[in-house]
Amino acid sequence: MDYPERFSNLPEYAFPRLRTLLDSHQPGGEVINMTIGEPRHAMPGFVGDVLAASVAEFGKYPANNGTPELLSAISAWIKRRYGVEVGDDRIMALNGTREGLFNALLALCPETKGGKRPAVLIPNPFYQVYAIATMMVGAEPVFVPATKETGYMPDYRSLPPEVLDRTAIAFICSPANPQGAVASRAYLADLLALAEKHDFRVFADECYSELYRHDPPPGLIEVAQEVGADSERVVIFHSLSKRSSLPGLRSGFVAAGPKSMSYIRQLRAYSGAPLPQPLQRVAEKVWADEDHVVENRRLYQEKFDDAAVVFDGINSVAMPEAGFFLWLPVEDGEAAAMKLWRETGVRVLPGGYLSRDVAGENPGRSYIRVALVAPREETQRGLIRLRDCLYL
Repeated sequence: MDYPERFSNLPEYAFPRLRTLLDSHQPGGEVINMTIGEPRHAMPGFVGDVLAASVAEFGKYPANNGTPELLSAISAWIKRRYGVEVGDDRIMALNGTREGLFNALLALCPETKGGKRPAVLIPNPFYQVYAIATMMVGAEPVFVPATKETGYMPDYRSLPPEVLDRTAIAFICSPANPQGAVASRAYLADLLALAEKHDFRVFADECYSELYRHDPPPGLIEVAQEVGADSERVVIFHSLSKRSSLPGLRSGFVAAGPKSMSYIRQLRAYSGAPLPQPLQRVAEKVWADEDHVVENRRLYQEKFDDAAVVFDGINSVAMPEAGFFLWLPVEDGEAAAMKLWRETGVRVLPGGYLSRDVAGENPGRSYIRVALVAPREETQRGLIRLRDCLYL
């Protein structure tokens, strides 16, 4: 029996790869898992009541693009957060933003660009769905380093004009996973100008937008309005997983220009998996409430404050601007993860598992990603063990 060739060169996914690396070895102490970005703060207290009140709607097919109430709640949130009016017809509810990121590329990436194979620009390191979606449409993934030297944002302007001219889509993640960097207004404006010059779309993965330490990160949609960019060039993705500690709800949204959204919605009509109706009712209420988001952000700030104390005096370690990860420099990410596991029981993710080798270079190889999602005391214990094992 034959199998497709297009997935034959995929590396093993990060977390099975980590289990292969570590699980044949005994942990050196109480296990503290700091690998996966799964929020563990309490979800909003009203979620259960809303779900119970709408449970009968599991007996109905869900609204494919989102209930009118949910779309209106999302539109109102975009207006509050970014000061931009976006009609309900330009928004679609998602069954998790991973689904949306994957399917939007299928819906919007052309088969050719200027008669050539299209290119999709991807920051390196990156959220792995960007690459698999690119493979599915037969485009060429162009991995662009997002390193300390570039402010942990990809320098797409440095690419050759012939690559930019056949670029169909550029991914940007701000705040960045895993580095926690925030794209400035100037960066986003420059990226939009580059997209205009070379005629491509920008997909902005903004799932960590509400987990900031100081100032709210600018969003691509607000910068697009400020500079007068074509709305069809801008596709944004948001989620309740991080903002509201609801990863199991699988609820997010995509917003785009009207023509782009018509293509995204058409694909959903044929092949998508809409969010069940009771979960849409929950999402509607969650997008409308900010009190729980403020509290969520406060809890992460406490843990970043603790991390700053733990790593005080270690000049190579810097606190990120946003998100809930530490991106820590080490000599070798795999070796550091193994040493930490065998000597302390703390489990972290090698940075190289989130990035790709390009011309023999992997920008994540000399890092580990550390998720600050556990309760404060557990997180603090893990950070102290990590520091003592790897930096002292």
